[in-house]
Amino acid sequence: MGSFKGHALPGSLFLVAGIWWTGKYSLLHAIRKNKNIGSTRFASRASQRRLEIFENSVILFFSFVGMVAEQFVADGPRLHLYDFTEKHWKYLHNWQHATMYLFFGLAAIVSLIVHAAEAAPLALDRLMLGIAFFNEGFLFLYHLHGRSMLDVHVHQLLLYAVFGQALIACLETFHRGNVILELLRCTLTLLQGSWFWEIGFVLYPPSGPEWDLNDHSNMMFITMCYSWHLAFAMLVVGVLYCTISSMVRSRLKRTPPVEMGLLKMQERDAESEDENL
Repeated sequence: MGSFKGHALPGSLFLVAGIWWTGKYSLLHAIRKNKNIGSTRFASRASQRRLEIFENSVILFFSFVGMVAEQFVADGPRLHLYDFTEKHWKYLHNWQHATMYLFFGLAAIVSLIVHAAEAAPLALDRLMLGIAFFNEGFLFLYHLHGRSMLDVHVHQLLLYAVFGQALIACLETFHRGNVILELLRCTLTLLQGSWFWEIGFVLYPPSGPEWDLNDHSNMMFITMCYSWHLAFAMLVVGVLYCTISSMVRSRLKRTPPVEMGLLKMQERDAESEDENL
């Protein structure tokens, strides 16, 4: 992560995850909300379970790629943690990043067990996701020793989004399906993703002049910039939610009576299928 690309990669992953989650939760909520008009097979528990399996398989894949990349990049540790010759720890930053990816991989594995094998309580996937976010923030909290003032500040701002996601995911353990909590987690995920990009531009600018990392006015500006990123994330989530809700409502209202009858039959079949799961 000690480069612009190293921050742009996780930033892009969190941005994609935030947009994906926003679209998924907005669609499911819009279908449930307009159930009196008509529903589709996408609202069935079986379809949602297949969607969760696909999503967590992708998360598991990228978590594994992240761990391998941190270990086997050109100057990576290659599974070495301690230098017995010089008697000190080595490559701790790489190991911390790999540990962060490890916990997201564990969260994906638990979710796959929950939704594919149904061998664990349903709420366990949200609890493990909250633990993964908490672990990410916990590692970053003790990742800043000896750094410049602005470097520490931009990472501390990141912690607000990370620990916020951890808290919300844990609340979802007890309030699953609460669209407000889900969209708030999506907002903070987008904030984390865009802020990773901002950190890359501040600490490792690909072009242009370098930032003065000990200038207090830069700290004031970057704090204001964080608020702009939050506003951007809220705007994206709000626009996606309203757009998807309007599309679902409009699509269901335009459904012909004959097709509406078929949809209701599919809905009854889906409910019967859910009862047998």
